[in-house]
Amino acid sequence: MSENVLLNLDSEPRFDAIRAADIEPAMTEAMLQANEAIKKLKAQPEVNWNNTVEALTNITERAGRIWGVIAHLNSVADTPELRDAYNSLMPKVSEFFTAISQDIDLYERFKSIKASDEYAHLSAAQQTKLNHDLRDFVLSGAELPAAEQAEFAALQAEGAQLSASFSQNVLDATDAFALYFANGEELAGKENTSSGSSSKADFARDSEISGLTEEALAMFAAAAEAEGKTGYKIGLQMPHYLAVMQYAHNRELRRQLYHAYSTRASELGEAKWDNTANINRILEIATREAHLLGFQNYAELSLATKMADTPQQVLAFLQDLASRARPFAEKDLAEVKAYAHEHLGLEELQPWDVTYASEKLRQAKYAFSQTEVKKYFPADRVLAGLFAQIDKLYGVHFIEKQVPVWHPDVRYFELEQGGAIIGGVYMDLYARAGKRGGAWMNDYRGRRRFTDGHYAGQLQTPIAYLVCNFTPPVAGNTARLSHEEILTLFHETGHGLHHLLTQVDELGVSGINGVEWDAVEMPSQFMENFVWEYDVLAGMSSHQDTGAILPVELYDKMLAAKNFQTGLFILRQMEFALFDMEIYSQPGCDWQQTLRDVRRKVAVMPQPDFNRFAHSFSHIFAGGYSAGYYSYSWAEVLSADIYAAFEEEADAAATGKRFWHEILAVGGSRPAMESFKAFRGREPSIDALLRHCGLDEAV
Repeated sequence: MSENVLLNLDSEPRFDAIRAADIEPAMTEAMLQANEAIKKLKAQPEVNWNNTVEALTNITERAGRIWGVIAHLNSVADTPELRDAYNSLMPKVSEFFTAISQDIDLYERFKSIKASDEYAHLSAAQQTKLNHDLRDFVLSGAELPAAEQAEFAALQAEGAQLSASFSQNVLDATDAFALYFANGEELAGKENTSSGSSSKADFARDSEISGLTEEALAMFAAAAEAEGKTGYKIGLQMPHYLAVMQYAHNRELRRQLYHAYSTRASELGEAKWDNTANINRILEIATREAHLLGFQNYAELSLATKMADTPQQVLAFLQDLASRARPFAEKDLAEVKAYAHEHLGLEELQPWDVTYASEKLRQAKYAFSQTEVKKYFPADRVLAGLFAQIDKLYGVHFIEKQVPVWHPDVRYFELEQGGAIIGGVYMDLYARAGKRGGAWMNDYRGRRRFTDGHYAGQLQTPIAYLVCNFTPPVAGNTARLSHEEILTLFHETGHGLHHLLTQVDELGVSGINGVEWDAVEMPSQFMENFVWEYDVLAGMSSHQDTGAILPVELYDKMLAAKNFQTGLFILRQMEFALFDMEIYSQPGCDWQQTLRDVRRKVAVMPQPDFNRFAHSFSHIFAGGYSAGYYSYSWAEVLSADIYAAFEEEADAAATGKRFWHEILAVGGSRPAMESFKAFRGREPSIDALLRHCGLDEAV
């Protein structure tokens, strides 16, 4: 057992040595050892911070770290063997952690520390952690009668399994779809007149015929080649999907992909991947858990740990923003419809036409294309530019280090300041089969300073995972990122910096831990603003043919187009957020009808009856954003206001140092609103967001 890699996790795990067969024995042993340690903890007659809170942190962190590695691999390197091991353990792991959070003896020990003289001598971070823990005991059912505790624990376990099943269904439905084409004529929906394509010359010819970029065609050719085929394979992974929706002249091809993408994991596809029953049961469980804990609905329970106070407050915020955005969205849609009718021959604009027609309109209106922009941004230069901007703001440096990884594309960087290592980050940037879609940051471990035992006084530095799904490099070529992908990279790195730059020594409130969920997006959205600064973009640019930096003229066009169709984008976000908050605040509602009602009230572009967006809405059914999707917009008010301080003050380094000190450094050790006001000196204002989005102008 001692040879099991998962039982011997170090600073950088030996990811390349972890086998699916290691998972069950490692986690079983870790939970067994943890339960024995908890028994000894509770048997001690004396109660203090070190023998209770610190000791329990040691116990749960070890088991949690092992399970965290397993869950991470399940997201980025899914195999049938790993999935089976993960799914079979899920109920036991959920039961293990729920039992700890409901343990009345532990709860009483924590309460006694709060009531003791020791409490006054704890650090502010320790006091905050203790108060969070007491709250979380209650929200986990520690005060419920035994029978209801057991029901709550069973619901937690079932809910965890359903969320895993939801994600796996979306992944499987995505990976299973494929269309094959021999050449550009077939891609364009024309009669086949040539053989399969593979050379650069073929890509150039097929690009002209199909409208698809040469880079996209190379990606499709590589996908076909990986299966021993010639020609092109198109799947539903985001780089494939966007390439077709944005550039393919073939309207039928766009419709096919739109239909496949918007019906993933629904009753309109393979029955084994249908998420309808999962959603029904997830909502039932959420309602029952809320009622057990004395809340009227799950939205109230969700907001108990967030900045917002009530579902009504959130709904009012979303409806206000939707009403502000709607005139702009209507103007955006009318403009693209008129262009599509006049220049593209599209009498009636359909949802699968919008992205294509919008890109054509953008090119016509601002005289540049996204393809042109992408040629300037090789991935390595973008990373170097990102690191340079972080150095400018905070005086910290990223140094690459060779460590075991789960895929050859993954890179690891240590974060250094003044010769000291203050953290580390794994970067897994490219899309591939077996990897969950989207982009996210998660942590391998958090910062803490041990206060007891063998490691007393020692500092544990934080390590994060940063995962994206960018267009991968093909045929030995350098990967190049679109401006949208660069925005995503900066966004996720903002999450990473929130975790890595913490200066709090208490694990439960260091980094992203303990931060209100609707404030977590604030540092990430703040980082996106720098991707609109010329010096930042120029510093990470190098044209694929000439090596030239991004021309000012092209940048000016990009900036002019910054708020192109922002109204449509914001209204779409309001649709998602309102749907989320509505279904979690209305127990027993018909969620499919609720989605239709929200769309009728909010959307300006009708969706076809077959659209099953909710069936793949992993954020709210499997990603921790249940009754919390509004967080993106809520936090954007804060992040825009924070960036306005950088616009107002000439010394970016001084302002960055203050932002680090007042927001990033404190993590969850104080309320996010207090941190915001400490940095800004006042309450937040929506004015900066409206200005940045162009919603302060006349329609």
